[in-house]
Amino acid sequence: MAFLSSMNIIGSGLTAQQLRLDVISENVTNSNVTRTEAGGPYRRKMVVFQSETGRDDFRAAMARASQGLAPNRGYETAGGVRVTQIVEDPSPLKMVFDPTHPDADETGYVSLPNVDMVKEMTDAMAANQAFSANVTAFNVLKAVVARGLEIGR
Repeated sequence: MAFLSSMNIIGSGLTAQQLRLDVISENVTNSNVTRTEAGGPYRRKMVVFQSETGRDDFRAAMARASQGLAPNRGYETAGGVRVTQIVEDPSPLKMVFDPTHPDADETGYVSLPNVDMVKEMTDAMAANQAFSANVTAFNVLKAVVARGLEIGR
């Protein structure tokens, strides 16, 4: 049923954006951490998304069609989005002169995390908007299914 595939797509978007918001909150929480278990200051993390079409690409669809097969039959994946990895931001760390800080180097500079609050708040707003869009899509799908069920009455 097509509406179940749509629900899976919407659900994957909700899950991905929730993880993105979790990573953003981790970045904000650790924005002043100068010493981690791995050593050195905290590094900003970012979520990498990948789309899942759930369909053949054009070349594969043509190859299946030339063999007399339906181009998109037999695929369990409905499409959507998935998180492929969470990566560290390679941007340079902030260097601040504070010789009294316990993590200052011999020249008196402290390496602070590369977390920029403006960037984090912007990312959080974008993730929130994407999450809201997925909720709206789910509500529209729910209304369409409800109307479809009323037809049979």
